[in-house]
Amino acid sequence: MEALPRLRYVDAFPVDVDGQRTIYLRDPEGIAKEGIGVPPYVFNLMTLLDGIHTADDLRSAVEASNGNGSISIEDIDTLVASLDDALLLDSPRYRTHKQEIEDTYREETRRSSALAGSSYPDSPHALRLLIDSFFTDQTGPNGTPRSSGRLTGLVAPHIDFGRGGPCFAWAYNELKDSEPADVYIVLGTGHSARKPFTTSRKVFETPLGDLPADIAFIDRLAAHSSQDLFADELAHKNEHSIEFQAVFLKYLFPEAEITFVPILCGSFFASVDRKQSPMTDPAVTDFVEALRKTIEEEDRSVCLIAGVDFSHVGQRFGDEVPLDDDFVERVRSSDQDLIDAAARGHAEAFFDVIIRDCDQHRVCGTSSIYTMLKVLDDQKGQLLKYDQAIDHESQSLVSFASMAFHEAEDRSQRTEDR
Repeated sequence: MEALPRLRYVDAFPVDVDGQRTIYLRDPEGIAKEGIGVPPYVFNLMTLLDGIHTADDLRSAVEASNGNGSISIEDIDTLVASLDDALLLDSPRYRTHKQEIEDTYREETRRSSALAGSSYPDSPHALRLLIDSFFTDQTGPNGTPRSSGRLTGLVAPHIDFGRGGPCFAWAYNELKDSEPADVYIVLGTGHSARKPFTTSRKVFETPLGDLPADIAFIDRLAAHSSQDLFADELAHKNEHSIEFQAVFLKYLFPEAEITFVPILCGSFFASVDRKQSPMTDPAVTDFVEALRKTIEEEDRSVCLIAGVDFSHVGQRFGDEVPLDDDFVERVRSSDQDLIDAAARGHAEAFFDVIIRDCDQHRVCGTSSIYTMLKVLDDQKGQLLKYDQAIDHESQSLVSFASMAFHEAEDRSQRTEDR
């Protein structure tokens, strides 16, 4: 019997609907626009859709787990057809549909706002008022003066504005009322990225105006790198980690002629699994050196921004333990170890914390922060704001922070951390 199609990688998290537990499935790539909810036993069955198991295998698994339960071949065919219709299977239908989207996207010169009108207002006036409120919020900077010295890097959240707005403001307060850099290099978490690094030459649209990519810089970066930095460009289409930073940059500098370099950083899972520095991966070493060289050649002012979040824990993310005070404090302590290492400018010490914990807290900003620290080359940073968004209903916690990095007064005294 022929093997059934493989289930694509999807975000799966439990939700309660009318008192019934449902597993909600969402496509992080955004190819499948609509999510679907399935009962837990159906989700367990779906995990066997790995491109190896057959319909008979699934029937046997159901009978073994349910005792007297059974499922027919017709039921399995119906499930597979429904998932294929929803574009959640790695099937010819999905691959054809994705290729059509990718071909169209590659021809476009502009990257439309993916989340305007849903995650934040699409009205420029309403959006400005919303962001204004983040700066004046009692948990925001609220008049705190920015740090002194030339800003070379920022860590900013990429959680939704509703939960992280004031924390965003702490990061961008470091740019507020200042002379803007000529080029902002945004290292965003590539949630659906298949490649370690991918960039784009497109103009990023925001409700507050366009933010053009710095094509000259990007072309030099691509020339210095031995890898294709555009192979996974479709990952930019629906990714929010860079879009949110673009919105804040246009909010602060609506008239300034700034450009930016959007770079999505993929997962460093293989390095975590091997418990080795990411720099043992030739693709990471190649990119870090290429970005360093491109910046060194630049006679304009450059600032790096890492659009990241920290821990993702709780039942929504697969943990079984409750979000009690002890668990929340353990997460905070682990995050603080990461922040302390980053503040010292030590990329390897930062990654050592990830390895130590086997990334059990699912830090989704690892690759972006690590890359920024390597490029900044030992520059010291400071924590501006740390926060946690806790949802007791879904038993989930997402943490995030804002940090600022400034150029060292005596670059010759910095230790080598390569």
